[in-house]
Amino acid sequence: MQGDAVNTNQQQDQIKHWFNKTYERRAFQYLRPVEAYEIYLKLLQVQKEHHILDIACGPGQLLKAAQKEGLTLSGIDIAEVAVNYAKEVLPEADLKVANAEQLPFENNQFDYLTCLGSLERFIHLKVALKEMLRVAKPHAHFCFLVRNSERASWKIVKEKLGFINKAGHQGAKSLNEWSEVFTETGFKINRIHHDQWPKTRWLRWLSLNSTLWQVDYQKIQKRQTALEHAYEFIFILSKA
Repeated sequence: MQGDAVNTNQQQDQIKHWFNKTYERRAFQYLRPVEAYEIYLKLLQVQKEHHILDIACGPGQLLKAAQKEGLTLSGIDIAEVAVNYAKEVLPEADLKVANAEQLPFENNQFDYLTCLGSLERFIHLKVALKEMLRVAKPHAHFCFLVRNSERASWKIVKEKLGFINKAGHQGAKSLNEWSEVFTETGFKINRIHHDQWPKTRWLRWLSLNSTLWQVDYQKIQKRQTALEHAYEFIFILSKA
């Protein structure tokens, strides 16, 4: 048991080091623009003056969008570099360097919890999910963006060609596997959507080259492909 704890700590330190170096080198280039995060707040149907916690908040892109909606802001990230970036632009937010497996908050505190593109990197996923349930209010809603392991780009590029980022503990699961993890941990799945950014990114590029129209970042983009083939999934959940 002691050896397992040592290995886990070493893994956590490795992940933390990778993210700190990544943010030092690439900063905001590593992430989507702030406007791309508006869709998650739309899907959550957020209300002003409610409290949101962003898990793995990075330099605060989602929280910047939430600030425009009049929400009370909190966030945690394992990387000090990312949290320091976020503190510079969101001085009024409650931002902490912390691990999602041990959230530094009281029970029943948040109306909304988000975790975008990071759950697949957690070492003890169910431990972190239970922590999120603990700090969420009884009628809280959750928004998770997670990677699809059945996508060809993952199976071929990541698995067969060996481009999985082991230092950053990169991972993925199928639609059914993610659904099982959430329901087994104590969540109720309300809705599942395709990731909105792949299509919105092209619309954004077109709008930047046109003066005739602009992208509505809160519009849910319909996709022709089946949900199980999405690049990433957006899960909207509540407590079971």
